[in-house]
Amino acid sequence: MAKKLIKNLLEEVKSNSFEQISGQDATFLYAESPTSPMHVATLVIVEGSLKFEDFKAIVASKLHLIPKFRKRLLNLPMNLDYPYWVDDPNFDIDLHINRIRLPEPANWKTLRELTSSIFSNPLDLRRPLWSIDFIEGLDEVSQVPKGSVAIVSKVHHVMIDGASGVGIMGILFDKTADEKDKEIPKPIPFDPEPLPDEISLLIKSSQDFFKSPFKIPKLASETALYFLQGKISKQLSPKKTVFKNFATPNTIFNKNVSPKRTWGTAILSFERINTLRKIMGVTVNDLILTICAGGIRRYLEEREKLPSQPLVANVPISIRGNEENQAMNNQISNMLVKIATHIKDPIERLEYIYKQTSLGKKKHKTVGAKSLAQMAEAVPFGLANLAAGLYSKYNIKEFIKPPFNVTITNVPGPQSPLYLRGQKILSIFGLTPVLDGFGLIIAAFSYNGLVSITTTSDAKTMPDADKFSRYIREAANELEAVILERGKRHPKPQNETLKSYSFFIKFKKYLTETIDFKSDFEGIIDFQITAEKTVFPTQIVVSEKGVTVKKEASENALITLEIDDLVLYHLSRKKLLLKEVIIQERIKIAGNSKNKALFLKTLTAFFNQ
Repeated sequence: MAKKLIKNLLEEVKSNSFEQISGQDATFLYAESPTSPMHVATLVIVEGSLKFEDFKAIVASKLHLIPKFRKRLLNLPMNLDYPYWVDDPNFDIDLHINRIRLPEPANWKTLRELTSSIFSNPLDLRRPLWSIDFIEGLDEVSQVPKGSVAIVSKVHHVMIDGASGVGIMGILFDKTADEKDKEIPKPIPFDPEPLPDEISLLIKSSQDFFKSPFKIPKLASETALYFLQGKISKQLSPKKTVFKNFATPNTIFNKNVSPKRTWGTAILSFERINTLRKIMGVTVNDLILTICAGGIRRYLEEREKLPSQPLVANVPISIRGNEENQAMNNQISNMLVKIATHIKDPIERLEYIYKQTSLGKKKHKTVGAKSLAQMAEAVPFGLANLAAGLYSKYNIKEFIKPPFNVTITNVPGPQSPLYLRGQKILSIFGLTPVLDGFGLIIAAFSYNGLVSITTTSDAKTMPDADKFSRYIREAANELEAVILERGKRHPKPQNETLKSYSFFIKFKKYLTETIDFKSDFEGIIDFQITAEKTVFPTQIVVSEKGVTVKKEASENALITLEIDDLVLYHLSRKKLLLKEVIIQERIKIAGNSKNKALFLKTLTAFFNQ
């Protein structure tokens, strides 16, 4: 009898039916407080009438594709370790989908207030961590057909990040309108695994610990190695990094938050943003940060609360590989960027931010995004949980400066229309959690040619989020007008006018003929060429199809190189030696050590031929 009991216990421990949450996911769990529910939400506007019964049947038919929608968290005794995802034996879809009608007047203001109320309410941590509110009667919402519906979905941040949230949309929504008259498939029966007992959880947790008992020292040593590698190659990198000597000011956004959420949104044209990107040679993300900074500057200036120091933005970066796109968890790292709120001129602000983000990406690559994310795994659950509670309970933020002032995230979504039971999805807005000390978060989401910049705050920090969103729109219009006007008065020279332009023609030919380099290196080399105080971005793309040269900046370069136009010209004419230019720090190269070594070897061979 005892042997059988032990055998069953061991089989349960070996089972994959329950999975422990990661350290990074756990940070969103123990950050939860009565004033700060840690869920994310989307407001989706669906054109035309969509029957509630059909919508509920569609969700039910696809639940097997989103396993965590039928799992709940199970804590260990005395919270000795991170919780586990387990099947919910009492799962009932009716506890997660609600049907309501938009009160009169059924306009945008009422919808925004109702969405705020829904978003302010926490999810029940004893059940699967999601809910959907199906809102009917959008009869007076501007530019929305009468009878349309809105869908507010909430999912706890312990379960997803922005990229995996987009993946869920791909599951629930259709890419064509052809599904309108098709029969909705029957739900696949759910046969939940029995809940593990406390002894099984403790054994499983101990087993995981003994697999990696030296996790903390191992991660610390790995991270130290990354930093050491960065120090060794400092002659190839800028002397300063965006993480050094950050003087973050205290602002009205860094106080205690109230339970009631406020939000507003500004909708911009992606095509217009992309036009500005091409003119200025920057990234879409740089433009989003500049537009948001313009809105923040005006909002604070109007209240006479604008600090003389620039605000610092926390900019989440997805470190999700292609194979991880559908995984429902958090795969993000962070970059800190000074967003130039102390600069009035929009173009000067954009140039300042562009420099900041370029430095940030280099530093991010030097440390290693994956190693940064793994550090969360090394923090004991009880210690991190205690730290989060003490930070809020004892108002620690009042005694220390915040690490950043605002979070600005940019999540690219599908650029073609999505449908639900044949009805077109008109708009998608993302709402995000705020917490004590961090009362403002701005989420940009692109969908079908539009970019929605949605601000989430609370009634105490920003009661007039709709006004702030208007400032965002006006900041975008101002930036566009100044760039277009300046472009007319001072047409930007083309890359062909650079003295070093012939280098790219010759280097492209050399790379095409260098088989070893192409087999070892596949990706983008981003050149930032400076001439007459203007930066000309040029990228060389190495792929299986060949080598191409493009006159634009890249956000995903494996190698980034900064050099003056004349220096590159003299190198190509053999009037300068590459080793000499490196020693004099007249060239700056960023990337991981392997890619830099390969690239420098190839570049040296090219100049020596």
